[in-house]
Amino acid sequence: MQGFSKLALWLGLLGLACTNASAELEQGSGLGGLPEVAFSDLSQPDPNPLGAKALALAGEWKHGETEHFIYHYQRSFVATPIAAEAEFHYRVVTGELGRPELPWPEKAHIYIFEAPAAWEAFQSAGQLEPWTGGIQSAGSLFIVRNPAYRFANNSLGHEVAHLVLHRVYGDHLPLWLNEGFAQYVSKGARSSYQRARGYLSKPRSHGVASEKLFPLATLATMSYPPADQVTTFYDESERLVRFLVATDKPKFFALLDLLARGQPLESALAKTSVVFPSLANLEEQFTDYASKDSPIAE
Repeated sequence: MQGFSKLALWLGLLGLACTNASAELEQGSGLGGLPEVAFSDLSQPDPNPLGAKALALAGEWKHGETEHFIYHYQRSFVATPIAAEAEFHYRVVTGELGRPELPWPEKAHIYIFEAPAAWEAFQSAGQLEPWTGGIQSAGSLFIVRNPAYRFANNSLGHEVAHLVLHRVYGDHLPLWLNEGFAQYVSKGARSSYQRARGYLSKPRSHGVASEKLFPLATLATMSYPPADQVTTFYDESERLVRFLVATDKPKFFALLDLLARGQPLESALAKTSVVFPSLANLEEQFTDYASKDSPIAE
């Protein structure tokens, strides 16, 4: 993605410094670390009841803030790179949506779990699906980041994308569009972030065999994927968003606006696209694209 090279470089240097100084950061905020703020001194409370459930788990919590987010965490060397990532992903997502000056009067709270056991306890307390590695709920983010693993996936960027979509469109987007866009934008953002830190990284969009694809009429109205087809749902949704953006990006965002207002996909296509005048026409052209599995061209 373009327009973020200087920011990406700065964040990359910060992330590298945090990695090299992890031992010092574990003892305190350290040079370049996320400054710790007392809970009573945080600029904004979190009214989300899931936040209270999170703070009741995982032992002692520390707290910090950046421009758009408030963090709750255990150790600074884990929270510091997450803070850099969160601000980076925020700018990528708002830039992709064409809303870089999005009003943000209330900071979003991010709860960072380190121990898998604590995350599992939170999943149970919050009645989350056992496969979730992060969730955006009522404007707050909850993620697990195990410091034993050197590399993280795109889950933070995915949830930041959900958060921005929630702030812009409320909870009115169809599931495939919400999840598909979050996957689409976070894959590219995560790869850009890694490259800025000196790693070879290229986002990959996973193809879906044509016989496994959901019919678009089914995908468009799905409120929850079957448990044995979750991966297919996410991959197909991401592929569909990527296909629509690559075909005509301005028309995609016009389509997004209509779908957020409750328009069915068939009628929204008819109003925004001369390339795909009908759902059947879109499906015919999308099927071949969806089944290809190759690195994303940037």
